[in-house]
Amino acid sequence: MSRRAMRVGSLCVAGAFAALAGCTAGPDFRAPQPPAVDRYTAQELPAATASAPGPDGETQRFASGAPVDARWWRAFGCTALDRLVDDALARNPDLQSADAALEAARALAQAQQATLWPTVDLHLQPTRQSIAASTSSPLASGASIYTLHTAQLNIAYAPDLFGGGRRQRENAGAQAQAQAFQREAARLTLATGVVAATIQEASTRAQRDAVREMTRLAAEQLDAVRRQQAAGAGGPADVAAQEAAQAQVAALLPPLDKQLALLRDQLAVLTGRTPAEAAELPAIELQDLHLPATLPLSLPSELVRQRPDVRAAQAQLEAANAQIGVATAARLPSLNLTANLGASALTLGQLGRAGSGFWGVAGDLAQPLFDAGALAHREEAARAGERQAAAQYRSTVLAAFQNVADTLHAIEADARTLALAQQFDAAAERSWLIARGQWQAGAAAYPAVQAAQQARIQAGLSLVQARAARHADVTALFQALGGGWWARADLPRELVGQGR
Repeated sequence: MSRRAMRVGSLCVAGAFAALAGCTAGPDFRAPQPPAVDRYTAQELPAATASAPGPDGETQRFASGAPVDARWWRAFGCTALDRLVDDALARNPDLQSADAALEAARALAQAQQATLWPTVDLHLQPTRQSIAASTSSPLASGASIYTLHTAQLNIAYAPDLFGGGRRQRENAGAQAQAQAFQREAARLTLATGVVAATIQEASTRAQRDAVREMTRLAAEQLDAVRRQQAAGAGGPADVAAQEAAQAQVAALLPPLDKQLALLRDQLAVLTGRTPAEAAELPAIELQDLHLPATLPLSLPSELVRQRPDVRAAQAQLEAANAQIGVATAARLPSLNLTANLGASALTLGQLGRAGSGFWGVAGDLAQPLFDAGALAHREEAARAGERQAAAQYRSTVLAAFQNVADTLHAIEADARTLALAQQFDAAAERSWLIARGQWQAGAAAYPAVQAAQQARIQAGLSLVQARAARHADVTALFQALGGGWWARADLPRELVGQGR
């Protein structure tokens, strides 16, 4: 064969490899479209919530399309809460575990990237050997024992003919991105847990304070009943009834003390402390937390880009899509190229001399012919895995929209509940004062006083719970909207440019 023909043949082979290198097996990934809706709820919600006099009774308005602050907990206007959340983000071991998982996924993605390059190995192999006495020695000296030194450089390269390696790299990158979003979801869950536990703790402390005050008033009322009995204006039944009422109020304290202790333990663990260190945490009161007058409300079309759980599900879908290409490429021809260059000599100093060198090149083109359908079934499994990931993504999106809708319903309903609770508390206070005054004047029997007293206790506790519920609703809304992770300056590199 002439040199020109060999050159033309080489160019044709190189062109064929270049063309094959541009092929990528399997479908390219396309992000799913968000649901085609322009609101979260079936009915239009009021533009503003109900309002009522007193703390936390103000109106809240929604700002459609407004940005979500990355440190959304600052909306409560409590510096002690800000420090508590920051402390948890810095010390919580679960978040540190998520950070380590992200580092591992990132390293695996980088390792997969390296598989697209050739590998080069250097071997130095000294061998001490002896030949049989009946065999002629290869040495000029005729010695039967000698040392052979071999230095060899091995190069191996598997061209990614049909993109199987690139799909594996795509899969690993998507897995790393999914882990980054899972880390953001863990961060959001942690911040939400700290804020929610703080609100619940403040509510429990306020309820306990209210019960203590009611217990004190019940004791004063018991003294008044006993004085009435001593003056002949009451009987033993009235005293017994008030003693029972006082005991009933006092019995509310132990469960509240228990709940408060459990919440302190929970906050200690969330901030990376043991329960024994719970005393280091600030005691935040309900009146220290303020309701924001304006609440951001992201557009439905933006929600799928903001929720870290939705974005993690999308990354998992992309990884599953890439796995189809990996399985498809495994059924196509593969090429492995190897080369070695080395030298052998009896001493290290002779390795570089003429005549000691050797070399070799080899190529291996393989095409699967029969595997009893194993590769076809793997491709079928990959396609089924992609359908599973797509269904899981749709389920996650629907759950995200439900979270927002449920939170909006709760904000609107709990605002009305607070307004009614304030009316109930004021009415119960007036009813108790009137009933007690009539009883002291002899114009009413004592059971009316006792009934008014019980209504007052219930109204006071309901008011505290209604105030706490409004703060909890705000927390739930920020979590449902994604928590504003995309606005942070310290995003993992996998998420830079991935926000709104």
